[in-house]
Amino acid sequence: MNTNLSFSAPSQVETDCLAVVVLDHSEKDKPAAIVESADTAVRDAAKDVIATGEVTGKAFETTLLHRPAGIRAKRLLLLGGGKAKTFSAAELLKLAGAAVRTLKSKSIRAFAFALPENGVATGIDGNDGVRAIVEGAFVGNFDPDYYKSDRKDQKIDALTIVAKGDQKALEDALQTGRIVGESQNFTRDLVNEPSNRMTPTMLGERARKMAAEVGLKCEVHGADKLKELKMGAFWGVAQGSDEPPALIILRYEPEGATKDVHLGLVGKGITFDTGGISIKPADGMEKMKYDMAGGATMIGAMRAIALLKPKVRVTAIILATENMPSGKAQKPGDVQIAMSGKSIEIINTDAEGRLVLADGLCYARQLGCTHLVDAATLTGAVVVALGYVNVGLFANDDQMYERFAKANKRAGENMWRLPLDDDYKENIKSSIADIVNAGPRHGGAINAAMFLKEFAEDTPWIHLDIAGTAWMEENKPWIAKGPSGVALRSLVEFVKGWAS
Repeated sequence: MNTNLSFSAPSQVETDCLAVVVLDHSEKDKPAAIVESADTAVRDAAKDVIATGEVTGKAFETTLLHRPAGIRAKRLLLLGGGKAKTFSAAELLKLAGAAVRTLKSKSIRAFAFALPENGVATGIDGNDGVRAIVEGAFVGNFDPDYYKSDRKDQKIDALTIVAKGDQKALEDALQTGRIVGESQNFTRDLVNEPSNRMTPTMLGERARKMAAEVGLKCEVHGADKLKELKMGAFWGVAQGSDEPPALIILRYEPEGATKDVHLGLVGKGITFDTGGISIKPADGMEKMKYDMAGGATMIGAMRAIALLKPKVRVTAIILATENMPSGKAQKPGDVQIAMSGKSIEIINTDAEGRLVLADGLCYARQLGCTHLVDAATLTGAVVVALGYVNVGLFANDDQMYERFAKANKRAGENMWRLPLDDDYKENIKSSIADIVNAGPRHGGAINAAMFLKEFAEDTPWIHLDIAGTAWMEENKPWIAKGPSGVALRSLVEFVKGWAS
C-alpha cells in the first residue's frame, strides 16, 4: 500500500473517499456527535445526517455519504470514535483499520484519511496521529484467506493522510508507521502459514531472506548445534519429529550503539504442536500452527528494528521445532538436562514451549544479552485468567517492567502484569530433578513463568504470554480473524526507548 501526506484542506482533496473521525462530546446520556475537522466544508457536508441523529459517534459506527456537497471527494466516510474524552492514538489506529476494511469491501482502492483536528481537539500529537493511522491501515489491509482458489483481491492500494504541521516530522512519522505496520503484517503472514508450508527449516529460510533484505546478520543451526550447545530441553522437544529443528539467531549491531546494553529477544517457534505423547484433543488442533507466533513476533520485530535503526544492540533467538508424538518422542517421566545444567522432570509433553525457551534464555545470556524479553503462546491458563483481550506480562525486575510498561502504553497494546512471587516456586518442585515442566492446574500461567524465571536468573527479564491474543478468534471492525501480530509494536517501542 502506497502511503503519502497531503497538506491541502480536507475538502480540497480529490479522492474516491475522504474518511473523517466523528466523536461523541456529550456529557450526559444524549449523544453530541461532532466531526473532528476544522474544515467548515467537511462539517457542512455531514451536517444534515448528523442532525437526524443517525450518526452518534459510537465506536466503529460507519456512515458512507455519496457525492457530499461542497467537497471534492466522491464519498465521505464518517467514522465513529466513541467518547471524545477517552479517544486516544490507540483508538485512532483501530479506526484507520476499520476504514480500510469498510472501503475495500466496497472495491474502493484508494482513499484519504483526515487527521482529526491535527490533534487539537483530541489531544493526540499530530506525529502520533499520522503514525497510528498508517499502522492501523496496514493492519486492516491484511486478510488471511490467500489459499482460496476463488479469492477476491480486495486491497487498498493507496492511502493519503491529510494533515497539518512540520512536514519533515510528519513524513518521519509516516515512514515509522509504514515500517511497523508492514513488519506486523510480516509476522502475521508467518503465523498464518499452515505447518506443511512453515516447517522449522522454512521459518529459518524466511528469517534468512528477510535479514538479507534489511541488513541483519542471520545464523540458522540444526540438531548438531543443539547437541553441541547441550540444549537438552530444546532437543527433548525436537527429538520426536522427523522435521529437523532450527535455532535461528538474528543480530542487529549498529555503529555507535551503547556498549553496556545488549537486548535479547527470545521467541517460541513451535511450528506445530500436537502436544507430543500428551497429545491434545483433535477439536481445534488445526490452530496449533500458530504456536510459533512468539518466534514470528521476534522475527518481525527485528525487521522493524533494522529499518528504524535505533542505536542499541539487539539479538533475537528463535527456537523452532515441531512437537510430535513418535517412537523417538520424549515421554512423561523423562528427565532432560537443560543448557544451564538444570535437570527437568517432564510431567506433560504438551508443556513444551517453556522447555525450548529455557535453553533460549540461557543461550541469550551466554551471548552477552544484558536484558531479556521472551514471547510465547505458552499457556491456555493465561486465556482463563485474562481472556482474549490482554497479554499476560511477567517481570523479575521492577525497573525493567516500568520501562516496558511505558513502551507498551505508547504502542497501545493490552497487557496485564501477573505476579511472580516466590511462593509459587513450590508448584514447580520435582522429587527426582531440580524442577518439573508442568505444575498443578491452578495458577498455570504463573507456574510456567516461574519455570522460565529459573533460566533468566538475575538478568532483568520480561515474559509475554500471548496465547490468548496472538490469534483473533473472530473478525473485528479493524482486523481480520486470524493472526494478530500482537506485542510487535510494544517490542519496537521498547527497543527504541533504550536507544533514546
